[in-house]
Amino acid sequence: MSQSASATRIPVTIVTGFLGSGKTTLLRNVLQMEHGKRLAVIINEFGELGIDREILKGCDIGCEERERAGTLYELSNGCLCCTVQEEFLPVMQQLAERRAEIDHLLIETSGLALPKPLVQAFNWPTIKNAFTVDAVVTVVDGPATAAGQFAESPAAVDQQRRADPNLDHESPLHELFEDQLMSADLVVVSKSDLMTADQGAAVDSIIREEIPPTVKIVRSQSGRVDLNVLLGVGAAAEETIHLRPDHHSGHTDENGEHDHDHDAFDSVVVRLGTVDPEQLVTRLKRLAEHHQIYRIKGFAAVPGKPMRLVIQGVGRRFDTYFDRRWRDDEERRTTLVFIGEDLDATALDTAVADVALAS
Repeated sequence: MSQSASATRIPVTIVTGFLGSGKTTLLRNVLQMEHGKRLAVIINEFGELGIDREILKGCDIGCEERERAGTLYELSNGCLCCTVQEEFLPVMQQLAERRAEIDHLLIETSGLALPKPLVQAFNWPTIKNAFTVDAVVTVVDGPATAAGQFAESPAAVDQQRRADPNLDHESPLHELFEDQLMSADLVVVSKSDLMTADQGAAVDSIIREEIPPTVKIVRSQSGRVDLNVLLGVGAAAEETIHLRPDHHSGHTDENGEHDHDHDAFDSVVVRLGTVDPEQLVTRLKRLAEHHQIYRIKGFAAVPGKPMRLVIQGVGRRFDTYFDRRWRDDEERRTTLVFIGEDLDATALDTAVADVALAS
């Protein structure tokens, strides 16, 4: 395709990576940068609450205005690789009609999504003429990969290993990790400040086994990546995605649909009032040890603090920070989302209830 033809299309960066790898943190940093680009954002959440959307809106640089202007979209009806036609296509058609107002589109997939089917959707005629996939960016949890886990929670790895009883060294998690890498045009290794030099080299070696030599690996701390590296890759990934290997091509059901079932994953919401943040994080770490919890994320109301505390946990590693002031029109309460398997909502609620403080 000629340069003039591709220049009329909106470049799209697809950010993928496993649960807790740092995708939302990366996007939040992009939105905070002063780059002058008019960005549209699509967030694909798992569960009933848009926690990632709220984290992005908390950047205090016009993200809420972006939502009101119709350039921040949340798709919550399953992962994008499974719901392309139901939700994704209508949103893309809306954005295509406004291409003169948008310089770049960012898509954050859920941690369970397979990138390849999504990239292939950009060859549909109604999308192809308006968009091009500038790059698939795969975010890898550096410390977890260095530990041979690919995700922070070893319990989650063991639980997912059930996919193939004949190959006990393989698991859906491992295959998903490889599929996300094999679709990548750029790999971002997150949390690099938590690794030693030897661990960083080991992670690079693991990643290199799955990607072509032309794919660049960059490291990030707290989600910070040079914008010139992240955007403007120019890969046009939709034109070559069919050449990239993966574990799931041909895995279809009797109706010919993509066989990628997430029914085993639960999403539980727990709501509290104001809390002692140290006690809450201690309790959440304990829960992560004894339950099949892959990810915990949400917001906490802390007494005496006018700002909202963001809580994000993967395994026993938790990050907390204050992102913005509570608005006058919103209730100051703690809301947490647990993502995992065989979760008992009553048990989770009871386990953290006593960290709530009397109002």
